[in-house]
Amino acid sequence: MNSEELKDRVKKFAHRCVKLASALPDTPLGRQIKVQLIKCSSSAAANYRAVCIAQSKPSFISKMSVVAEETDESCLWLQFILDEKLLTVKQVKSLLEEGEELTSIFLSSRITARKRSP
Repeated sequence: MNSEELKDRVKKFAHRCVKLASALPDTPLGRQIKVQLIKCSSSAAANYRAVCIAQSKPSFISKMSVVAEETDESCLWLQFILDEKLLTVKQVKSLLEEGEELTSIFLSSRITARKRSP
C-alpha cells in the first residue's frame, strides 16, 4: 500500500468514526465520547498527511508516532462504546478492526523508520 492509498484509508476511517459518533446517544457520556472520537480520528487523518510531507527522518518518526497514538485512541473510544453498550457490536466491530489494523500499520512504519535511521 502506498502513501496515497493509506492517506485515503485513514481519511475514510475518520469519516466512518464521525458517522458512528453521530449515532451515539444524546447523554453526557455519549456526547463526551462523540467529541473524543471525532477529535482523535480526524487528528490521525490530518497528521498522516503531515507524515507524507515530513522534511526529515526525525520529523517523520515523530509525526508517525502521533498518528499511531491518535488511531489507537480512536480504538479505545470504540472499545469504550462497546463496553458501555452505547451501540451494538454490529455497528462498531468493523470500524474497530480497521482502527486496530491502521494502528499496526503505523506502528510498523515507525519501527521500520527507526531501524533505517543513522
